Amino acid sequence: RNKCAACFRQYNKVEHLVEHMRVSFHSVHEPKCGICQKHCRYLESLREHLIGPLPKIECARVFSTRGCDLCLDIFQSPNALRIHRGTCQLSRAAPGLISRMSRLSFQGPSSSDHGTRMQGSKIIALGCTMVGGGSDGSLDLCARVFLIGEDENIIFQTYIRPLIPVTNYRYETTGVRPEHLRDAMPLKQAQRRIQELLSNGEPIWKIRSRCGNARILVGHGLDHDLDCLGVEYPEFLIRDTATYPPLLKTSKLSNSLKHLTQTYLGYDIQTGIQDPYDDCVAAMRLYVRMRSQNHPREYSSGSGENRNNYPSWRQPELEKTTPEALLELSSSDYYCWCLDS
Repeated sequence: RNKCAACFRQYNKVEHLVEHMRVSFHSVHEPKCGICQKHCRYLESLREHLIGPLPKIECARVFSTRGCDLCLDIFQSPNALRIHRGTCQLSRAAPGLISRMSRLSFQGPSSSDHGTRMQGSKIIALGCTMVGGGSDGSLDLCARVFLIGEDENIIFQTYIRPLIPVTNYRYETTGVRPEHLRDAMPLKQAQRRIQELLSNGEPIWKIRSRCGNARILVGHGLDHDLDCLGVEYPEFLIRDTATYPPLLKTSKLSNSLKHLTQTYLGYDIQTGIQDPYDDCVAAMRLYVRMRSQNHPREYSSGSGENRNNYPSWRQPELEKTTPEALLELSSSDYYCWCLDS
């Protein structure tokens, strides 16, 4: 009777179960095993439940024949799984001439003037390349920036001339040389251009809700990137794969973009010189994959505040409620990206 309907934990007293539901924030938006229906806080926890190192035996048996190790979905037959893997397994291949030019460090006028392409788009992914400043070269300075749309085509890219001297170009990982920054775009000009593309004609101080003209910004470690660029943007329009709860480690720490891409998209990035375009594409694909999850659309939180529907004055009533009804009362403590769709 005192078994949680979401994570299956058992309690000796019903009041302990009610307290667990009050603080756990179980909801329909959590990763869930398609076999036993157990809820997990993180996708990494669900992966351990299905694959190991210590999986649930029955779930692991079914998953080994009918489960996709990328999206963790369960299919009706091995043949359905094979058909699905053709679309679930992605490749690093970059579409379009502009993308191939970006890898060769070319920068024609077409690579920084695609505003017309973004008229109907509501999502932009951002990626940056950092070089070193300061006496020991440890201060991150943005030297190159990419913005892409949901179609993975570049809408803006440029080298950026930092405000202070560069003392370490970090060429082995960035591929940036002094000649790239000699005639590069000044940081202030890049800031204005990026802000224009993100706000989409809406003044930054007027952005109040997700229903406005401003665009959703996708990336990995966006707090750091925006800080280095000197760009401010409302938090409710940011989709950061480094801080999105289902993509975190079970220790609540961030996974690297390289690990997330390999684990959930099925290909490798950052194998040599780190191309910010590859990072943009990987972050955008992760966002699209998380957004496309088939969750019910009901939602009562989204701001990170404690709004779970378990007030203390309802304790006597809640102790008479079934575990399934308690789960229906519970709400998530984070905004699920499936609601963007």
